[in-house]
Amino acid sequence: MSRKISRKLTRRGFIQTSVAAAAAAHTVLRVRAAPAAVPEGPPLKAGLVGCGGRGTGAAENILSSAPDIRITALADVFQDRLDSARKALSERGQGIPDSRCFVGFDAYKKLIATDVDVVLLATPPHFRSTHFAAAVEAKKHVFMEKPVAVDPAGVRSVLATGEKAKELGLSVVAGTQRRHKRSYIETYKRIADGAIGEIVAARCYWNQSQLWYKERDPKWSDMEWMIRDWVNWTWLSGDHIVEQHVHNIDVINWFTGKHPVKAVGMGARMRRVTGDQYDFFAIDFEFDGGLHLQSMCRQINGCANNVSEFIVGTKGATNCADKIFNPDGSVAWTYEGPKEQEYVEEHTDLVESIRTGKPINEARNVAESTMTAIMGRISAYSGKEASWDELMGADLRLGPTEYAWGPVTMGKVSVPGIDARRTE
Repeated sequence: MSRKISRKLTRRGFIQTSVAAAAAAHTVLRVRAAPAAVPEGPPLKAGLVGCGGRGTGAAENILSSAPDIRITALADVFQDRLDSARKALSERGQGIPDSRCFVGFDAYKKLIATDVDVVLLATPPHFRSTHFAAAVEAKKHVFMEKPVAVDPAGVRSVLATGEKAKELGLSVVAGTQRRHKRSYIETYKRIADGAIGEIVAARCYWNQSQLWYKERDPKWSDMEWMIRDWVNWTWLSGDHIVEQHVHNIDVINWFTGKHPVKAVGMGARMRRVTGDQYDFFAIDFEFDGGLHLQSMCRQINGCANNVSEFIVGTKGATNCADKIFNPDGSVAWTYEGPKEQEYVEEHTDLVESIRTGKPINEARNVAESTMTAIMGRISAYSGKEASWDELMGADLRLGPTEYAWGPVTMGKVSVPGIDARRTE
């Protein structure tokens, strides 16, 4: 089996832009006293698609988010991953029978066909748009991990499915948990109220040590190895600028109320052990009106680490997380409210929206942030400027179109200036 790869806003006053964008995108800005404050309602049954570490974590998070939640079905392509999640959840009192445990590439369909109310999507991102479409088609509420695609075709699919979910009154929450963290929400409110004036510049980072990888077991086919090592393969993860750095990019899109319109970037592979991805990226994103975002991400041992966001305005600045600064750099405001586990809070918001009959829909937010990261990756891979409009219309799709345990043509590491768009 071969791996086939196919391929504006006027500047305004910041307050109007961000408030309008937040309302249109159903940005979650509710702050409650505690998870116990979630309204009571009928028990909700949740099914988990993707039983790896993050998927198991998501299942445990929704169990902690509110009363009367049960995990009633599991799906994964690997039996051992499903067994591991099943064991962990049994320790939380979730006894899941054999008849509701599904294995294989079509396992998600079998899970969605059960009586679950909520589907948790936590497979490698390549599969997200397909699984999301199937869940919404079956009228299920959805929690989906970020990112939600690895290519423009996937982004367009998520946007379309998000609109369908809206029409059906379904709730869709994404794993961009900073949008559900009290300190970020309170900081955002103040920025939207004009605390730092008009935004003129931004920067964001996810620089850390090497991430995990799986060396190949001789018994594994190409497909099995790549999926088990998914975080190192572009068709499965989108590269780490998409899979991980999307968190920081999402914060900048959220606080500015829009997405960049073009990008020029660079990156390279220096020490990665498996896969076809880069070790670092540095991207200059440009928004309409001339606002620039400096974006950096790196996964290399022994280097300076930094995971943060920072925005500069005409009247001050903010770290987005919990502080606002005066023009001279002194602290004007610090968040001192309660702290919570944002991984749980995003599920609490989901459950609350279902039980109150007030759907929230984060599909567009996370799709646009995912597309921003994809635009940066494509610019770095190619060495060319990448534009939002061009890529949103591009027939670019990564990965095989059929899934089976067997050979897959391995990807190559892109060479800027030679691999113009990484389209074949």
